[in-house]
Amino acid sequence: MMRRLMAAAVVALVVLVASPAAAGEVTVSDLVEDGASHGGMEVIVIGELVGDYGNRRDGFTWTQLNGDAYGSTPVADGGELSGANVGVGVRMPTELASGLDAPGRYRTVGPIVEVSGVWKYHDPDRQGESYLEIAAIEVIEQGRSLSEPPRWIAFGIGSALLLMSVFVMRSYTRERDAVR
Repeated sequence: MMRRLMAAAVVALVVLVASPAAAGEVTVSDLVEDGASHGGMEVIVIGELVGDYGNRRDGFTWTQLNGDAYGSTPVADGGELSGANVGVGVRMPTELASGLDAPGRYRTVGPIVEVSGVWKYHDPDRQGESYLEIAAIEVIEQGRSLSEPPRWIAFGIGSALLLMSVFVMRSYTRERDAVR
């Protein structure tokens, strides 16, 4: 009886140790800065889909997931400049990508999503590329267009420089033609 109980305990321990860990929530920066420690792990990441949706013949769609502050507070909406864009490539079945709002780009905020999937660090099947293989996606916030008011000061400075260059060019050509 004691042997069976010990054997059952050992089997239960092996099953617990061998079973995959639950998905852990990480940031895009975590994946960029320390991708090796997350390699092969199931992760949950929140970010903005940006760039383009690259639909491939193999039934997968590629895009980029950014995890910087510009998705939630774009500069055009009054957000502050807060460093560089930080993003990772993502690959998802095309059916997961269908119906998503357009990805973010200039004057457009892409959908803010929570994705779960496996982080593929230096995947040998993809020539060493690192990316997130998405298994599930949940839209947290729909994409939207941004409006940006005209920058009259920049327009005025640009116009003044253009007029100055025309004046300088005309002066130069008159001087050149007078010498001939």
